[in-house]
Amino acid sequence: MVFSIDDDIAGILLFDLGVALAFMALANLTHPKNAMERLTFSAMTAMSLALYLAWRVADTMPVFELTAESLWAYIYFTFEATSIVYAIASVLILCRTSDWTAEADAAQKELEACGRHPSVAVFICTYNEPIHILEKSVICARSMDYPNFRVYVCDDTRRTEVKEYCEKVGVRYITRPDNRHAKAGNLNNALQQTNKGDPSELIMVLDADFAPQANFLKRVVGLFRNSRIGVVQTPQFYFNSDPIQHNLRLQNSFVDDQRVFFDTFQPAKDAVECAFCVGTSFVVRRAVVNEIGGFPHDALSEDMLLTYRLMERGYITRWLNEKLSVGLSAEGIPEYITQRTRWCLGTIQIGLLRNGPMWRGHFTLTQRFHYLHGLLCWLSKPFILCLLFAPSIYWLFGISALQADELLFMKYGISSLFVFWIYSAWVSGQRTLPLFTEVTHALTALPVTITLFQAARRPFGRPFKVTEKGGDRSTVRVHLPTAFFFAAVVALSAASVLGTIFTWDAPNDLSGREVLNLVWAVISMVIAFVSLLVCIELPRCGREESITMNMAGKYRTGGRINDVAIRAMSVEAVDVASLAPSGAEDEAIMIPEVGWVPILGSAGTAGLSIAPTFEQRIDILTLLFRVAPENVAESGRFKRSMVSLFRRAFVE
Repeated sequence: MVFSIDDDIAGILLFDLGVALAFMALANLTHPKNAMERLTFSAMTAMSLALYLAWRVADTMPVFELTAESLWAYIYFTFEATSIVYAIASVLILCRTSDWTAEADAAQKELEACGRHPSVAVFICTYNEPIHILEKSVICARSMDYPNFRVYVCDDTRRTEVKEYCEKVGVRYITRPDNRHAKAGNLNNALQQTNKGDPSELIMVLDADFAPQANFLKRVVGLFRNSRIGVVQTPQFYFNSDPIQHNLRLQNSFVDDQRVFFDTFQPAKDAVECAFCVGTSFVVRRAVVNEIGGFPHDALSEDMLLTYRLMERGYITRWLNEKLSVGLSAEGIPEYITQRTRWCLGTIQIGLLRNGPMWRGHFTLTQRFHYLHGLLCWLSKPFILCLLFAPSIYWLFGISALQADELLFMKYGISSLFVFWIYSAWVSGQRTLPLFTEVTHALTALPVTITLFQAARRPFGRPFKVTEKGGDRSTVRVHLPTAFFFAAVVALSAASVLGTIFTWDAPNDLSGREVLNLVWAVISMVIAFVSLLVCIELPRCGREESITMNMAGKYRTGGRINDVAIRAMSVEAVDVASLAPSGAEDEAIMIPEVGWVPILGSAGTAGLSIAPTFEQRIDILTLLFRVAPENVAESGRFKRSMVSLFRRAFVE
């Protein structure tokens, strides 16, 4: 069929394009590190969002009636308004940022000059992680370049093999008879046992899959010269791709979904002393933990609650925005979802505590505002479901989510969306990308929404679920519940589009409302389709993630030795350019700082399978993680991501 769009719609779309081009030019002419430019761009973005919200409130809401049309309009607006308020709050928070690199430099020099290094107890928390996961944290923690620390492996599953491994590598082993209070209980057990005798001044906490780099403590400990600092927190980085990056082949062109939070929001929160602990790769004063009665366990998010308990006593969490450790991201969709629903419920629980930041706790208005901002992040998730289903509801039942002048919506709504997209990419250093960022939010929208309803009925009493890592990922998996959901959205959206364009009674001239809902249905279908692709989990190579590098080595076979270039490596495999195993008895590769390591054969796409000794395995881990590797993208590239997506969807 052939249809036309009237001149008024074309004019509005040209207006939206003009706004987008103007703000793209502004983004290219300014820099988020310039305080005034950051404040100006933030203010303009907040005003754009506020203008759209004001228009929605003043001009678009129907008279409230107990009809499907009225109820759906108000339900949609309630969740939309929640998301817009969250977006405005985010922009206000991002008006400022902090950078403590210079302070860390000065503190490190002072520490080294005075020769006094405060003692540190390193607690590595483990719950059922296999040794090949745990060893990275243990070996790298043991190898830190700091003169006064002890490493304790806090095993909450009482495993003999872990105890024996700790004895073999020379670190201390702590366990307990039960798992009461989950991770917080594990930490408190270690706290009580190490409070005896000559306790350390500071405690460093690591999850079992996080490897600190050699200078971690030197960069962090000196900051405690400020007596108000209770915790120094560093960001989480990952040496593997998360499920979205991996399943869409985006590990080199799009960031993991927490980069914006760690790299952009936490420094902004720190600017007003409202950054919070994130559970691993942090150091805390032992005295302040003892002062509050130990690590708090009243909520699933014990890390965030630690910050709020210390806030009440005047201590702050300092955010040192440096890459000082790397860990394993959630490897599969079930684990990815489990993490986010636990964080959601934990945030809600903190707010519901009688002495929490929403009630009687001793907090400032700024601290309460920052807590509410975090809560709004989760409360805005149901709006994504509304966005996905709204066009299908219109085409199937004739009920519109937006009972407003469609031309004005295109003017105010689409232009403010463009402004927010451009601002988000600008302020985050290209860590957000249209479509891909929406997919990261859509992926957890349904489980988080279910969690919100469950929390409304019973917010407390659910067990702590550990994120499983290190399992077998050698085959294709499909997360059926999530896949079925997005398949349904794709089917409904596609039916809406096809039914509008290709049926015998399809109109030749589309009204503004029909154009809006047609485009909306296409966008919903695309987001759902990409999310569906993420649910088809692609295999990962071996148990170990190879670390990308560029290192010179030597290769020996049949008595001959040749120079080679090592492109990637793990404790199980080495990827050498243009080299296949020969099968010779003396075949081996010489790795700098490790020595000659026997080659067993092919490791598939990972390269050559190797058989290091126990000591060589330790040397390889130390070599790989002495400096935090850059194994995945830390900023986004839209064109490259779209090419990867196309190949994933239609070629592979």
